[in-house]
Amino acid sequence: MDLAQLTGDLEDLRSEAMAQAAAAPDSAALEALEIELLGKRGRLTAVLRGIGALPAEDRPRVGAVANTVREGIEAAIRHRGKSLRGGELDARLARERVDVTTPGRPIRRGSLHPSLEAMADIAAIFAQFGFVVVESPEIEDDRTNFQMLNIPPDHPARDLWDTLYVDLPGHLLRTHTSPGQIRVMQSMAPPIRVLLPGRCFRYEAVDASHGFEFFQVEGLMVDEGTTLADLKGLLDQFAHAMFGAGKRTRFRPGYYPFTEPSVAFDVECLVCGGPGCAACGRTGWLTILGAGMVHPVVLQYGGLDPERYQGFAFGMGPERISMLKHGITDLRLFMENDLRFLGQFR
Repeated sequence: MDLAQLTGDLEDLRSEAMAQAAAAPDSAALEALEIELLGKRGRLTAVLRGIGALPAEDRPRVGAVANTVREGIEAAIRHRGKSLRGGELDARLARERVDVTTPGRPIRRGSLHPSLEAMADIAAIFAQFGFVVVESPEIEDDRTNFQMLNIPPDHPARDLWDTLYVDLPGHLLRTHTSPGQIRVMQSMAPPIRVLLPGRCFRYEAVDASHGFEFFQVEGLMVDEGTTLADLKGLLDQFAHAMFGAGKRTRFRPGYYPFTEPSVAFDVECLVCGGPGCAACGRTGWLTILGAGMVHPVVLQYGGLDPERYQGFAFGMGPERISMLKHGITDLRLFMENDLRFLGQFR
């Protein structure tokens, strides 16, 4: 190969490379072209292999031409690359453009669990009458959970509470919130007006109306001259605030070892309004809580003189309140953590 031919091949390569670079459709094609022309095994390298066959005096001239060709090709590739990157950036910006005037996605708001919501509503109502919320432990000793509430070890009323015991001797998972009464009376001086909300545990088969874990709200008022009439008036006001003004209520006899007399407190059926339906067992009434005057023995265990102080207590299930307010038919829904159910509340 002589000097003229080699120089001609280099010029032809530059012309062809310029045209190919200008026609490259995208950055990937341009990169492939650069490797094809200028890579270690590229076309320019292949042409330059012929320099070794030239006379020594011709080699510098060919080298100078080769450098000019390389520089020209590199310049053409840079120019086309800049153009392509600008266009590709514009296309990407257009593709990823965000309309800042478009309304954002709504933020999903959380809500209270219906049991906690009901307890909050109960506390808000009784707060208007001076009741404050006090917490008591979920693990109790047998003496506080039963004996101090007038339920000695041989008392048949113990059959009413299917108890779950723990490894610590003499201790159990509380079966009701009533032992909190003892702790409050031992630590506070009358007048006492407290609410004791919390979880309770019983060894029961789980079905639509029973659970082994549930919430209760205990209420206690102790003062001089407290009467059953005070209890009835307070519960009437609570029922009207919770379920609507004008709802009829009634007391009827009940039994709890730690109150005497004991009553069940009913409210007019929220479904049928009184005539009777399946929800109320055709009676027209729904029981929402149990209550009564604190037994003198319980007052004594609480460190109070039953000759001077009288009190009343009441206990209700917030799940029961929610079921009545919202028409829920299955108690198990409260503990299943199903967001389709929980998301319906506030």
